[in-house]
Amino acid sequence: MHQNYHFLQHLSARLKQELVGKEIVTCFSQNKDELVIGFADSNSEFYIRAGLTSHFSALSFPDDFKRARANSVNLFKQMIGQKVQDVVQHLNERSFYLQLTDDMLLLFKLFGNRSNIVLYQHGEPLHLFHKKFAADADLHPLEMHRQLPQNFAAFADADGNLRKVYPTLGELPADYLEAQNYSSATLEEKWELVQQVLEQLENPEAYYIIKYRGKLRLSLLQIGEVVYNYRDPLEALNNYTRLYLSETGFEQQYEQAKQQLTKRLTGSQTVLEQATLQLNEMRHNRSYSQTADILMANLTNIPPQAEEVILYDFYTDQNRAFKLKRNETPQKQAEKLYRKAKNQHLEIQQLEEKAERKMEEIILLEDALHALAEVKNYKELKVYLREYAHLLTTKQQAQQQSPFRVFETEGYKILVGKSSQNNDELTQRHTYKDDLWLHAKDVSGSHVVIKHQAGKTIPVTVLEKAAKLAAYYSKRKQDSLCPVMYTPKKWVRKPKGAPAGTVVVEREKVLLVKPENPFEKRK
Repeated sequence: MHQNYHFLQHLSARLKQELVGKEIVTCFSQNKDELVIGFADSNSEFYIRAGLTSHFSALSFPDDFKRARANSVNLFKQMIGQKVQDVVQHLNERSFYLQLTDDMLLLFKLFGNRSNIVLYQHGEPLHLFHKKFAADADLHPLEMHRQLPQNFAAFADADGNLRKVYPTLGELPADYLEAQNYSSATLEEKWELVQQVLEQLENPEAYYIIKYRGKLRLSLLQIGEVVYNYRDPLEALNNYTRLYLSETGFEQQYEQAKQQLTKRLTGSQTVLEQATLQLNEMRHNRSYSQTADILMANLTNIPPQAEEVILYDFYTDQNRAFKLKRNETPQKQAEKLYRKAKNQHLEIQQLEEKAERKMEEIILLEDALHALAEVKNYKELKVYLREYAHLLTTKQQAQQQSPFRVFETEGYKILVGKSSQNNDELTQRHTYKDDLWLHAKDVSGSHVVIKHQAGKTIPVTVLEKAAKLAAYYSKRKQDSLCPVMYTPKKWVRKPKGAPAGTVVVEREKVLLVKPENPFEKRK
């Protein structure tokens, strides 16, 4: 019930006591789903922290707040310096607003995973915290009160249907009523039961944190197992938010992240398998251009209007049957085959690019799942969700460039960084101690990694190809030969405060190779 209308009535009334007369002194965000607003007067400070994620949305009220020096941005700048004149709870709605000086309103719309905060001036929206909910710009805080007929006549017309007459009650009050045999009661008895519950919601004995059906909940009613009880709604919500995030929130968000990553990984693996199968079929089937070459070489040996003919295939050194179209000359059919061959080449190129993208995705997702397995508590999970947000959002939001190129040979994956920042990410986040790390010696260039396979020794041919890539993607690209150092990742470290891409190699071996990309398509 932490976002239930009946609880918000008590919360907004309590906030009114704290905020009226205070000035807004700060408003900032340290991640995309959190907004912190600071209020102060000559006697005290007060903070509202709004955590509005898709997993869990809630307000909390820390005693003080240490703002981070980095990754912090000021928001809603127009309301800094404005004073709170009133806190208004919307009737029968899960929202309230702060009435500010200079004809400003700050709306708190607490609609579960669609919660948002919107700043208005002169009745017009100035800023939306979550811009993804663009329709919130059409909300009018002064018109959001819901007048509902909630007398006995309306109750009788609805035949005691709670959702029709009291849509604000929610799950817990409905279950509480059911525990008192609401369904089997007469209409008059139902009405009396509802009035008793409404009285309790209006004047709760305490605010309870309960365990109900295996979940941690905030309640105005004693239902389920009472874990804690509080007299102050601010204190109750503060502790509920902390407990939820550290217990229930961790489990739910961890499993949700794991499921999302696993689903995307399975999808990428399926697409890669399909693309690889198509490529193998195209590469191993006789190409259109070869068939066209044979037809052109045998124009004088093909009878007019023939539908099938046996010709010598100089590519395979044997005779084979060719099907022809009776109404087209062999030369015309050869021309069409040459055009198809050109299209087939483009299709193969597109499939190769698609397969490469999926290989990159698979490595990123496998690394993300590996990192998730190391997360042990909510604090670590919060950092993880921020760092891997690009893999846990929608497909459209997730379309960001991979930090490395991927090549594959003899079953081994070779990763090549694309920039100094990407080198950092590749070496620090996507490389493990037994992976083999390579770099052109004494010059700037891409970090290159051969992914380790348990129980196997990297073949010399794979090492040489990776070394050629390290040379090719370096300042020695134009040299005839380039020395490339290589070592297990465990001997590579980044000094504290060093620029992006800078590392120290403690042990190394050197291989002399020709700078080239051995995976480039031969013309």
